[in-house]
Amino acid sequence: MHRIDTGRITLNVREVGSGPLAIFLHGITSNSGVWEPIVLALADNFRCVAVDQRGHGLSDKPADGYSADELAKDVLSLIKTLNAGPAVIVGHSLGARNAVVAANIDPSLVASVVAVDFTPFIETEVLDTLEARVNGGDRLFKTRGDIEAYLQDRYPKMPLDAIRRRAMTAFREVEGGFRPLADPKAMSATANGLRENLEAAFRNVSRPTLIVRGAESKLVSAAALEKTRKLRPDLPVLVVENTDHYVTEEAPEVSIKAIREFARV
Repeated sequence: MHRIDTGRITLNVREVGSGPLAIFLHGITSNSGVWEPIVLALADNFRCVAVDQRGHGLSDKPADGYSADELAKDVLSLIKTLNAGPAVIVGHSLGARNAVVAANIDPSLVASVVAVDFTPFIETEVLDTLEARVNGGDRLFKTRGDIEAYLQDRYPKMPLDAIRRRAMTAFREVEGGFRPLADPKAMSATANGLRENLEAAFRNVSRPTLIVRGAESKLVSAAALEKTRKLRPDLPVLVVENTDHYVTEEAPEVSIKAIREFARV
C-alpha cells in the first residue's frame, strides 16, 4: 500500500502483480481493501492497482470535486502517472460509473471496462434510499465487533471474511472507538453525484465493456438492466445468481473468471 501524487490529487493504492495494468475502483463509502481476494488471484495476469477514490480511504479528501467527470479524471491521471496504460478498469457501483466515464473522456488510456452493478437507469427512489443509508453511516462504533455486526446487518449476503475485511480496512481508530475513513461531507457529495444523468456515457462508450449485475441487486433493478440492454445491445451482460449489489465480494471466484475471460488473459 502506498500513495501516488498524480499532479491533480494524491491517491492511496494497493498494488500487486505484473503485466498489463488493471485498475480496481470500489463503491461509495468503501475502499481499496475490498478487492484483496480478486487482485491477489489476478496478480499473475495483471499489474493490479486497487484505488482509494477521492474522499475515501487514505486518499485526499478535498472539499469539492465529486462529480462523475472529476472522479474519472482522477483515474485517468493515475494511469498517466503510472505510465502503464491502456488499463483494464474494473469498477463496482460508483467505481463502475467512474470507469465508464473515464473510457468516454480518454479512450486511449482504457483497454476495457468491467462495470459491476451500475447502470444509468437507477430509479430515483433507489437513489433516495442509498443516499439516506450513506449519510447514516457516519457514526462512532465502540469496537470492531460492533462494526462487523453493523456491516452484517447492512450486507446480509456478504461472507464473513468480506465483512471482516471491510471492518479492518475502512475504519480508523479515534477516541472512544472507530469511525469510517470515508469523509462524511465527501460521501454526501458523492451520493448526490450518483444522480447525474449517465445515459450518454453508456450510449457512447467505445471501449469493450462488460456489464455485470447481481441477480438480487437492490440498486440495479431488472428493469434498469433491461433499459441498458436496449440502449447498448452490443455490450455483453453477466447476471450473477445468488448475489445482490456486492457481486465482487459475494462471488469473488465468478468475478475473477469474468475479468480474466473478458480481458482475454
